[in-house]
Amino acid sequence: MKASDYIAKFLEQKGVQYVFELSGGMITHLLDSLNQKTSINIISMHHEQAAAFAADAYGRVTGIPGVALATSGPGATNLITGIGSCYFDSTPAVFITGQVNRHEQKGDRPIRQLGFQETDIISMVKPITKACYKVEHQDDLPLILEEAFAIAVEGRPGPVLIDIPMDVQRALITVPAPNLDVAPTLAPTKAILEDIVEDIKNAQRPLLLVGRGVRSAFAIDAMKVFIEKTNVPVITTLLAVDALEYTHPSRVGFIGSYGNRWANIAFGESDLLIVVGSRLDIRQTGADTKFFENRKIYHIDCEPGEINNRIKGCVPVVADAKQFFEDFNTFSADGEFPNPTSWYEYINGLREQWPDVKELDPNGINPNVFIHSLSKNSPLSKCFIADVGSHQMWTAQSIELKKDQLFLTSAGMGAMGYALPAGIGASFALGIKPVITIIGDGCMQINIQELQTIARNKLPVKIIIMNNKNLGMIRQFQDSYFESRYQSTYWGYSAPDFEKVALAYGINSITISKEDEIEDAVKWMWNDVNRDAPVLLQIMIDPYTNTYPKIAFGKPITEMEPFAKPIEMEST
Repeated sequence: MKASDYIAKFLEQKGVQYVFELSGGMITHLLDSLNQKTSINIISMHHEQAAAFAADAYGRVTGIPGVALATSGPGATNLITGIGSCYFDSTPAVFITGQVNRHEQKGDRPIRQLGFQETDIISMVKPITKACYKVEHQDDLPLILEEAFAIAVEGRPGPVLIDIPMDVQRALITVPAPNLDVAPTLAPTKAILEDIVEDIKNAQRPLLLVGRGVRSAFAIDAMKVFIEKTNVPVITTLLAVDALEYTHPSRVGFIGSYGNRWANIAFGESDLLIVVGSRLDIRQTGADTKFFENRKIYHIDCEPGEINNRIKGCVPVVADAKQFFEDFNTFSADGEFPNPTSWYEYINGLREQWPDVKELDPNGINPNVFIHSLSKNSPLSKCFIADVGSHQMWTAQSIELKKDQLFLTSAGMGAMGYALPAGIGASFALGIKPVITIIGDGCMQINIQELQTIARNKLPVKIIIMNNKNLGMIRQFQDSYFESRYQSTYWGYSAPDFEKVALAYGINSITISKEDEIEDAVKWMWNDVNRDAPVLLQIMIDPYTNTYPKIAFGKPITEMEPFAKPIEMEST
């Protein structure tokens, strides 16, 4: 069988229904085989970075590795940011790059390049992939493909890259497909489960901290059984905002650098932390790690290196998140746990004292008020995707997710330009269902060309542009540390009227600038004309609207701006 035909059929057999790409000479064999030999839908994007982000979202939603293709040279290098996003946010993905013919490769010659667009993509992406393969012979492909898909999903999911020369793609494969052993699932010990049960029973202020690892392990249902059994309140990281629906009685809120103030206070005052699938990075805990090391912490993660990395003294539990919850639920099936009623009452009191909609007092539209209205009036949306910046944090602080609604964003990489192409990938992954993308004006201009992909495919992507006419999060940083010198954020920066841009792409669009226009505008997105179509809603935000609360860097997580001041410089 021709190698490119084999690859195409392999992808189909693995359940891949969509691949994302931007055409180039070194992947023409692959594209032709996908078109002629399979029912896989080829989604042509307008930039390889966008193809990578679409594959990222597809992998997050389905659990099947998202697949993106790119040609050699600039096509391959344009994938890198999306590959990094998959790596840091634990997304299963397989990236396939075309490479120049083997006889055109420089090999060990002391030259920079022999073939046109020849580029050593393997060396570039090795640090941000779980595995990389440079295909030397067509008969190596069956084993490489099987290994790549297995590695992408096993343990902590992540991206794999396969670089295939063009002459290998058109060669004939003569070997059969291999059978691979399935990697064992990591499980907690009986002794650890006994200790956790006992500590939950004795704790006065327990918390479960849920990270992205819970959803990536498809452990949400098992987690909910754990919560119902133990009565432990739940806080979430940015990537786990969708772990519990907004109305769930155990949901506390979103923690971290820009987390809900009440959730951060509860986080800081807890006496028992059970951390599942979270890295406990600086954006989740603040810089003061000693502040956290004064309580019992169980850290459950499938990647041993993440445990006792920054926060020391944790009890290590190297286990798959789903396996941990299932084993705990079975082990404690006959046990009874106290309901920490006074702890819940205290947390709810904090929530009433520090409501998210009162953190800001802007001129015009309050972003947190808008996000509440958006989510309340968008039950048809299957997924909310936030880009990176102030709007990302406003969304995480105030989104009212319903059961089975998803939330996606780029967290570890923090890649501006993520949301629009991710909205494409998510909509396809969900069966061409409506999704909402929430994007800042700066982010929108990075992958704005994908409006054409949305329009061409008639995707029901609802595009929210929160336009404050500057790069707001960095501008706020400049207020704190650079005496409000706004170089490259407000000075030397501009944005177009996105309503007019959308109309040029044939997408219905409106703009609002007053708070009393919010409800009608959100309902407009879902009227009979727009329900199953793409639309763009531009929200004009005062340029000086800040993002609060925010950790006062260098202080404990319970002390947040604007009431507390940072004692040293931080990242944004």
